[in-house]
Amino acid sequence: MDEPPFDFEAVFDDDYLHFYEGRLSPDQSDEDADLIWRLLGLETGLEVLDLACGHGRIANRLARRGCRVTGLDATPLFLERARRDAEELGAEVAYVEGDMRSLPWSEETFDRVVNWFTSFGYFPDPDLRRVLAEAQRVLKPGGRLLIENNNRDRILCNLQPEGVTERGDDFLIDRREFDPASSRFLNERIVIRGGKVRRSRYFVRMFTPAELRDWLLEAGFAAVEVYGEDAAPIGLESRRMLTVARR
Repeated sequence: MDEPPFDFEAVFDDDYLHFYEGRLSPDQSDEDADLIWRLLGLETGLEVLDLACGHGRIANRLARRGCRVTGLDATPLFLERARRDAEELGAEVAYVEGDMRSLPWSEETFDRVVNWFTSFGYFPDPDLRRVLAEAQRVLKPGGRLLIENNNRDRILCNLQPEGVTERGDDFLIDRREFDPASSRFLNERIVIRGGKVRRSRYFVRMFTPAELRDWLLEAGFAAVEVYGEDAAPIGLESRRMLTVARR
């Protein structure tokens, strides 16, 4: 089966930051950092890798709380913003441009790895398995990986084929369909900003709790627990799926 188109540079750019800013407010980022701290059992001094760190909203907050944080992302624009925000917040984070499928660290480097805000699912399945294997490799024995995804079952029960985000006179329109054969949402994104129209395409792989658990166990993790938002038991109506894997 041919891979669907994925315009990575067009999806993760300044438009992304522009339209998602409302969802990623400082208050929301503080709440996310609180939940991550709790789920990963974080403590001052632990070595933490924020995998696909974006513009650093989580990494910077964990660093301010006393963790030794490294952030990896493939988008230079996001890393530039992350470094700028870190300086303003007085947070020390080592930001690295790189590919999550091939991590530039030796085995057993980190105490914890976090992958937040549906940052897992943008590659073909073999590459996604490689991401999990790399996370397992760089974790110390007893370390934990936290992955946050959308809850596939809830989305399918409430599927909306089109979504619109509005900011001032600008619009972001997502036209999406679910492909059961690949368990992917296929998305056409239309951005109307500054009087210009731009289109791009991308996909995101969706998982059931059981499937992602099995993938993690096959990647070498010893135990896996799955939660809904706020670390509550996951159910059909849970908006998010939070998966914690122990090495």
